[in-house]
Amino acid sequence: MQKVKYFWEKLNSSFWFVPILMLSFAIASAVGFIYFDSQTHYNPEGILRYLLPASIDSARSILTIIAGAMIGVAGTVFSITLVVLTLASSQLGSRLVRNFMYDKLNQIVLGSYVSSFVYCLIVLSSLKENESFQFIPAISVIAALGSAIAGIILLVIFIHHVSFSIQADKVIYDISEAMSKSLRRLFPDNIGHGDEEKPTPEIDTLKKKFSFKQEIQSLKSGYLQSVDGEGLMNIATENNCVLILHHRPGDFLVKDMIICEVLGNEEFGDENKKEVFNDFIIGKVRTPLQDAEFSIHQMVEVACRALSPGINDPYTAIACIDNLTSVMCYLTQVKFPSSYRYDSEDNLRLIADNHTFPGMLNASFSQIRQYAEKSPSVMIRLLEAMITINSFARTNNQKQQIFQHAEMVMKAAERTFLENRDLEDMKERFKILIQNQQTR
Repeated sequence: MQKVKYFWEKLNSSFWFVPILMLSFAIASAVGFIYFDSQTHYNPEGILRYLLPASIDSARSILTIIAGAMIGVAGTVFSITLVVLTLASSQLGSRLVRNFMYDKLNQIVLGSYVSSFVYCLIVLSSLKENESFQFIPAISVIAALGSAIAGIILLVIFIHHVSFSIQADKVIYDISEAMSKSLRRLFPDNIGHGDEEKPTPEIDTLKKKFSFKQEIQSLKSGYLQSVDGEGLMNIATENNCVLILHHRPGDFLVKDMIICEVLGNEEFGDENKKEVFNDFIIGKVRTPLQDAEFSIHQMVEVACRALSPGINDPYTAIACIDNLTSVMCYLTQVKFPSSYRYDSEDNLRLIADNHTFPGMLNASFSQIRQYAEKSPSVMIRLLEAMITINSFARTNNQKQQIFQHAEMVMKAAERTFLENRDLEDMKERFKILIQNQQTR
């Protein structure tokens, strides 16, 4: 099932899938309309005589004009899309190109013009005229006119959509929405089940209980995009063993790197090793399918680029911090999945490398803090973010991690701020954080 989800995600993120579906539909529609025209007696009466083509030449002219216009607009749309992708890559980060390619409206617009062009070509080829026979596909021509009118409306919508979608606030909002959906899907995990009441076994002690220990190496280099937890759980249960996963989706694997250890009382065969490796999907780029930090890194990249000397846009960085704050407040309330996963009979089968709250906090704010050291407004907002997240924190460990980040922000401010009043503002906020930690 995980491989099916991965394949579907890959299709959805491609720029060609929707246009090809629309192209196939256009071909089927052209054939269907031509067949319907062939079964209909062409004798327009009343108002229809003004709407339907009067002759072969008029039908040919209409279809030729529409076909030429549609392929011309398709080229314009393609050019606009490339300009937007280039702008997004240079201003906001190359990783955001995927978001624009994933945009369904962009795919539909391109697909509609190409489909209209192909539709007109097929209908054009059906026009027949000789001394004894004349075939005018009137309904097919009317359908082509309808697609041309829809194409004009779609072009206006597309231009509005593109001009709106490249605004920094819209990009940040889209990333934030994707990030929230991804985290709500990934937490908690559903590989087997965790048992918080059981004592956490020590890895070294666990290894001594088994007579065989084998390592599974990666057969190629690339990013770990997805892990089929169900498949691994079934393999571990069938072979009565424990699998220790050394990496999680988002990690970069080098060929021959150890990705998994097998603990068992019987030797693990080569076929089983191959089955285990096949449950790790490795690709050239990171994807958000199971990578909880993917969208966080996108947001951090936008913030860091905004803080670069060439752009120097602290407002965009502050917007990114606000959205990351919202995500981290949510993560203080969720239950992070246990690394120890059990089968239906409560036997330990998987030890996963799972995300933790400190790790997500580091991924969200460490790089931004490093880039923002010389920007007092951004540093002040970072400290305010720590105060907000701390107000949602439920455990002492969470509050301790938040305080450590606040301390790093405060030390960076003391080291780099040139204006004493800015530093006083930081100290006042830091006192508020300390008071909140003491009163809870």
